[in-house]
Amino acid sequence: MSSAVVIGASGGIGAALVRALEDEGTFDVVHGFARAFEGAYHFDLEDEASIAAAAATVAKGPAPTLILVATGLLHDDTHGPEKALGDLDPAWLARNFAINAIGPAIVAKHFLPLLPQGGRALFGVLSARVGSITDNRLGGWYGYRASKAALNMLVRTIAIEEKRRNPRAIVVALHPGTVDTALSKPFQGNVAAGHLFDADRAAVQLLDVIDGIKVPDTGKHFAWDGAEIAP
Repeated sequence: MSSAVVIGASGGIGAALVRALEDEGTFDVVHGFARAFEGAYHFDLEDEASIAAAAATVAKGPAPTLILVATGLLHDDTHGPEKALGDLDPAWLARNFAINAIGPAIVAKHFLPLLPQGGRALFGVLSARVGSITDNRLGGWYGYRASKAALNMLVRTIAIEEKRRNPRAIVVALHPGTVDTALSKPFQGNVAAGHLFDADRAAVQLLDVIDGIKVPDTGKHFAWDGAEIAP
């Protein structure tokens, strides 16, 4: 028996991932955690005790062979992505890093020890193409870009350590493309035709990519179409 875990299961992509995993029927149990949920499945990415409690729930079994962190912050009611250096706000920068980088790293701290030894298991986090330093040609979006770049570095570093403990475990970053969710809503006007995905399609595309990822791919960053994204 095995289980799958989705962190951020109340968001557009997270909820779609839970639906897709349940529809596929590959896993005996699909756990979905979110800040909006109550009881054992309540989860606060900025509260390590909450993360540890969620891991303890999953640890009761069956063991997870797929853990996906589908969380992210691009804007809120008072802040959006910065267009220029003069827009930088230390508190907003810190919040970007707390949600987009630090939170997923603490999830890895508590959840990676739950992966079974000896078989293929994957821990994936949603990142973004704009977190690629190599691919940055437009500038702007300082906090989001920098925090996603930090996330990609954390993924690479965590993957190196996890390989020593569990040689067949895979740790990767995943770029879902532009998905029709609240996160991308203010910025969808610039998306090329055919490249705005509904959440259910994005979830299936991500799961297809995950199916094709091999153990030697650990530490890398993959887009929704399976292409590797440069650091």
